[in-house]
Order: sequence, then structure tokens, then C-alpha cells
Amino acid sequence: MELQTAGTIYGMFADQVAARPQATAIIENDRTLTFAELSAMVDDIADGFPSQTRSVGIVMRHCAEMVASILAVLKCGAFYVPAEPSFPIGRIHEMMDEAEVDFVVTQEQYAAKLEGYCKVYSDGPAGADNPTNNGRIYKQDPDALAYILFTSGTTGRPKGVSVTNSNVCHYVRAFAHEFHPGPGDVMLQYSVCSFDIFVEEVFASLLSGAACAIPTDEDKADVTSLMAFVERHGVTMLSGFPYLLAEMNGLPSIPASLRLLISGGDVLRGYHVDNLVDKAEVYNTYGPSETTVCASFFRCRDGQPLEDGTYPIGKAVQGAQIKILDEDGSEVPDGQVGELCIFGGGVSRGYAGDHEEENRAFVQLADGSTMYRSGDLGYLLNSGDIAFLRRKDTQVMIYGKRVEVMEVESRLHQIENVQQAVVRAFTDEKGLSYMIAYVVPGDDGLSASQIRSDLAQNLADFMIPEFIVKMDSIPLNANGKPDLTKLPVVMKVA
Repeated sequence: MELQTAGTIYGMFADQVAARPQATAIIENDRTLTFAELSAMVDDIADGFPSQTRSVGIVMRHCAEMVASILAVLKCGAFYVPAEPSFPIGRIHEMMDEAEVDFVVTQEQYAAKLEGYCKVYSDGPAGADNPTNNGRIYKQDPDALAYILFTSGTTGRPKGVSVTNSNVCHYVRAFAHEFHPGPGDVMLQYSVCSFDIFVEEVFASLLSGAACAIPTDEDKADVTSLMAFVERHGVTMLSGFPYLLAEMNGLPSIPASLRLLISGGDVLRGYHVDNLVDKAEVYNTYGPSETTVCASFFRCRDGQPLEDGTYPIGKAVQGAQIKILDEDGSEVPDGQVGELCIFGGGVSRGYAGDHEEENRAFVQLADGSTMYRSGDLGYLLNSGDIAFLRRKDTQVMIYGKRVEVMEVESRLHQIENVQQAVVRAFTDEKGLSYMIAYVVPGDDGLSASQIRSDLAQNLADFMIPEFIVKMDSIPLNANGKPDLTKLPVVMKVA
């Protein structure tokens, strides 16, 4: 069997297998796998894939087989498209269709959600749906896609960020440069697979020789049971949304094994971690999925929250650069507000499929490199760190997950008997975002439960507006656009 793996995710994994075959790679409550055992599982799964595999959906519960299936896809030189089994069927199908997957790796219990797709079962023997193809030649290309990660889209359908092997290897190196993971470290795998914290949890650990610990849904049911899992398995590194750290912050103590706590996906406020900063290294991070997990790091112990109570997002990671530009693409003077524009090895290939308008955020430069215009506003502090302010557009973070308000609005308009609809985001007393849907029904028969049920066919739970307000009409301003000043606001208690 021939392997060509230099500069790829699978190549970095194979290096760890060769260097420390008997070291622990995967930890679960009832089993552990060494790097050699995980590699053998990867081989078995990859050998069952068709020889011309190009793209593979991953719809699985989180376990060693899921990680092995992802690595098997990458070993074949293909890319994976992850979706949580809990997602609505319509959204899963939309993602798989947009990415044109060849087949979906799943488990028997989720087969009904994947009617119409060729399926390979990770929990069954090779057979009619699990073809075997031994003796093949495996090749990987650093510039080949590693995954397509779907985020909320302004067009009314999800948009897939196309990330290469090279992009991920760049981030693994940047993570290692800052956090020094290695043998003896254990990273918690807590995030859903459709968010790029998952990429950090799995690849930044395994490709550095650290182990990855996967809790059950019961372990994740509340912060107390999660911390019990952390303590039981000696977890040393944890990456999550600020809300998880805020829950940990309220505990009388955290497991002594934890040395590193990473916050990402939303703004980190001082009160989220004020009891944690002296117990472990706490980092605030920033970076859109389009630039591969994180583009900047800030070590909270080195500074203080800003006047608005948020931590800075720090400086660009190794191999990246962040400039603050005006609308014309010129750098703004230090301290002035501009758009955060990202350069370097993490900038992805762009959006898969027909997203010409949105792909304009990826700007091709004269030297052949690409700049990503994030749509985020910020400014440079005297320390050289960057302060994040807000989005330029209608994109918001709901429970740490990115939502395009216009996608939700578009889905509302597709519901039968919805005559008009507007969705707007607001913030509660603690600065967290929530959405309100303003709906003009065609008749009195339209109910809030019907609206929620219809939205749930295609939108994840966090994308469904928290409040639905029935309107006789949508007030408009002089330009014919919805007049936000005349829309009633449902105030939310934090």
C-alpha cells in the first residue's frame, strides 16, 4: 500500500502513529484506543470506501468511530461534510446535496434520516452498502479540500465553507506554537461537529500527539457531570463557548488537571471567567470559519477586560495577519474603527456552490494570496491587541453559533399563510443576542406553534427566533424598508 501524505492532516496523524503507536489517542468512558488502534480502525474504514471517493457526509454520534471515519475520508484524499444527527432532516439533506456527497457514513439508528443517500455504516460489517476495496493506493494533496463546514447563509440556505488540508495544518501549527499540546495532554471533545471548535478539539490534539476525550450526552447534560468526566479522565485542555466557561466560573472549584481553557465563538466578558483566570490559563480567541478555527489569541492573564466588559481578541496567530481596513481597503489609524481583514495560511478557499455574492468577501491580492473581509468591526489597542466591536451586517451569534438573520427571515417567508415577515436581533441585559420574528399572517389560522414547527423542518433549534410577534402590518420608513424604531421589542431577562 502506497502512501503520499506530506503536508496533510492524515500525514500528520500518520507521523504521530509512527512516533508513539502505544500512546493513548481516544478516551471514552468504557474504552481507550491507542494511536495504533485508531490507525487500524481508520484503515479498515478507508478500505471499505469506493476507490473514487471524492466527498463523504458524516452523520454520526460522537465516538471513536466518528473520528476514525473522518480520518478515513482524509486518508482517501477526499473531504468530509459533517452534520449532527439531531439536525432537522431537511437541513441535513440540504447540506449533503449542496456538497454533492458520494455517500454518507452513519450508524444504523440514523438510517431513516438519510433516505435516498448511499450509506456506509460504521457500526456494521462490510456488505452491500459497505463495499470493500483493498490494495488501493492512497494519496493526499495539501491543497485538496479537507471539509466543507456549513454556516448560516444570507441567501436563505446554508453556505459551505471550503477548508483545505493546508488550512488545517496551518492552524494545528499555530495552536501548537501557542499552547504546546503533546503526549500527556488530553483535549475534551465537547463541541458539535458542525462548528469548527470540533476541528480544534480533534485535530489540534491528535496531530500533536495528545489524546482526545469524548464524553457521552449524559456526561454533557450539565456542567457538574461534565466536570466529573473531565476529572475522571484527566482532561488538561478544554475549548468552548463563553457560556460553558461562565458555568464553570460559578463552580466552587474545577478539576486540577485542567491547565488550559479556551473561549471562542462569541465575545468573552470579564464576569464569564473572573474566577477562572487564576486557576488555569484562560484564552479568548477570534476567527470566522472562513479563516479556519481561529485567527487570533488573547491570554486573559496578560490584560484586563475593556470598558464594555469584553476581553480583547488579541494578536494574529502564527502564520496569519489581521489588518483593520476602511471601506476602500486602506488601513485605518490606530484606535480607529474598521473592518477586521484576515490574511495568511488559514484563509480558506471560499464557499462551495453558487455563492458568488458572498464569495466577494474573499479578495484575491496581486501576490496571489487571498484576504478575507470578515464583516466584523474592531480597532487596535495601544498594546497591539485588537478589540472586537460588532458585526457590520445582520449576522449574529446565538448560543455561540453563527446565524444569518436573513436566512431565518427567508425561511419564514416560505411558510404557507405567512404574508410578511421580518426578523431582527436584539441583546439581553448581559449582552447576549436573541431574535424576534415579526409576522403578518394571511388569516387568523396561523399559530406560533405552526411557525416553529415549520421552521424546525430546516433550521436548527438555535436558529428559531425566541419570540414571535403577530403584526397587522410591518411598519415601513420613507425608503420603503422596515422601520426598526416602530417594531415592538420583547425584552428578555438574562
